[in-house]
Amino acid sequence: MQSINRFFYGPTPDEKVRAWQQKLRTEGRLLDREIRQLDAESAKVRTSLKKLAAKGDTKSARILARELVRSNKQKDRLHTSKARLGSIGMHLNQQLALVKVTGSLQKSTEIMKLSNDLIKLPQISAVMREMSMEMTKAGIMEEMLDDTLAVEEDDEIEEEADAEVEKVLFELTDGKLGQAGSVGTDLPATETELSEAEADKQMEEYRAQLNGLLSN
Repeated sequence: MQSINRFFYGPTPDEKVRAWQQKLRTEGRLLDREIRQLDAESAKVRTSLKKLAAKGDTKSARILARELVRSNKQKDRLHTSKARLGSIGMHLNQQLALVKVTGSLQKSTEIMKLSNDLIKLPQISAVMREMSMEMTKAGIMEEMLDDTLAVEEDDEIEEEADAEVEKVLFELTDGKLGQAGSVGTDLPATETELSEAEADKQMEEYRAQLNGLLSN
């Protein structure tokens, strides 16, 4: 009988909620994996940055520090998104409790707000857009979400990074570069300084690895 009802009327409210919860858990695991990848690449960049700093290549070190700042900001966004996925999951648990009492799903402004925030994250935008449409049909949301993706301007990144670059360099080099002057200023070269070609090659390798993750 249950199979016949599902054929004619589709999944029950309970089944819909559990399917959404499974999707949320899957997306959460994907975000965890991407965070681990960023951590691994950031560790490599930190090692390279220290080497460049020790050899006096301040210009290259500062460029890498900016990539490290961008990576950290991306990890913050991913952690925040993971928390929002968890919050939606908890609100869906409340929906399950309501279904047992009322037999139907109820509108939730909190789920709508959280979903609207998550749809702006490229990594999970498609899944959240699909879920939002399903939740709208199920009555949890009363209108479609804003489909505008949040785009971070390069100028804004630069402004925020300028202040953090000094901190990053200071911490990673035990204070050797944190007060070395404005971005782009070179320290006096040392005898062990990397050749320009070698330094550029090493720097570009790590920048490419980080940028590949940040652009996903």
